Amino acid sequence: MASDVLHPVVTRVSSERRWIGEALLVAFLLLAFIGVTPFKAEPLATQVGAVVQTGAGDSLRQICYLGVFALLIFAALRQGGSAIFAALPLVLLGLLAWCVASALWSPEPMVTIRRAGLATVLVISAFLSVETVGRERSLVLWRWVLLAVLVINLVSVKFVPAAVHQFGELDPQLVGNWRGIYGHKNIAGSVAAMTALLFLFTPARRFWAKLFDLAVVALSLVFLIGTHSKSSLGLLAVAIAAGIAYRIAWRQEIDRTIALVAVGLFLVAATAFVLADQAAIARLLEDPTQFTGRTEIWNAEIAHIRDHPVLGSGFGTFAGTGKDSPLAAYIGGWVIGASNGHNGYLQLLVTVGGVGFVLAMIAFVLQPTAAFWQRGDIGLKALLFSLFVFFVLHNLMETDFLEGDGVTWVGFLLLLAMLRHRQEARP
Repeated sequence: MASDVLHPVVTRVSSERRWIGEALLVAFLLLAFIGVTPFKAEPLATQVGAVVQTGAGDSLRQICYLGVFALLIFAALRQGGSAIFAALPLVLLGLLAWCVASALWSPEPMVTIRRAGLATVLVISAFLSVETVGRERSLVLWRWVLLAVLVINLVSVKFVPAAVHQFGELDPQLVGNWRGIYGHKNIAGSVAAMTALLFLFTPARRFWAKLFDLAVVALSLVFLIGTHSKSSLGLLAVAIAAGIAYRIAWRQEIDRTIALVAVGLFLVAATAFVLADQAAIARLLEDPTQFTGRTEIWNAEIAHIRDHPVLGSGFGTFAGTGKDSPLAAYIGGWVIGASNGHNGYLQLLVTVGGVGFVLAMIAFVLQPTAAFWQRGDIGLKALLFSLFVFFVLHNLMETDFLEGDGVTWVGFLLLLAMLRHRQEARP
């Protein structure tokens, strides 16, 4: 009798908590993927050879993140108590602690602490959001937010001049490329690719639902092509192939073994090609005009890593530190003002050194790879694996790891949180 009376109360409280968690997750997603200043073009000084992650240094945006973060902590504690913090990976927390500690040798300690603080807020917010709302519901909300962004981007290209790179920018090659609500076409391209993967691989139980998903994929491709983001377009094809291969290979043990052998042979062949044609690769890297100036940045980063292999320059010091930039002593010109190193792996080595790099590779590559090796929901894991491949390879040409509140970094955090939630939810 008592249970009959309490049941409506318990159901109402549970529903209220779920609604609060979902609202906070949506707020977090809107901040990350739309922000408080959509259609704001990046400063002219950073348009050549640099991609600005919109709003990473905006005070209002940081205040909004802190507000959502505080409410998320409250909601998480109400739902699961202190035990819910077990969702946070220890290695990733160790990496964040190392980023904060690097303020001790950073040329700009306050900059390092502030940026490490924002990184910590984003990591905890992403993991607690998914843990509070649940993996499946988080995926649904993420899809709806990205669909809204896609619609806004497509409509804005027609009606909002700022949604297209205009004449007068320092890099004339950007003129005419679509960027939607973002400051640069490469950021817009990565979001379009992310949207395509989410809608392509999400399992749909009904024919019309899958047809709708495929229509969204087609629209994402239209916008991605309009951005002329070559890296995102090429990596999208690789990620789709990886997701399909995962779905096929992980059905049986023998198929999984064959896939592993095939990947191993591919890596051996690629290594042999690099060793056999070192002269051509060296000439390519020595030419500053290749890869839209990226090689000039990479050469400076490699030189800095040779001199500071263990500790690095300090987290968050790569951009926005002027004469204290870690590249200032190695190269001049526009490279000193670059907003990122166009390679997430090299930039980690530059800023947090070998120690931070090892922690990052464990948290960002090795632990997810181990989780993907295990069997589970093949459809869902194929989706997550396709995103994983895209993000890991995207960092070879752009910097996403720990990069402010960049959209690709937030997407990667959501992927890690969903993957860990699945693992922790197992009996």
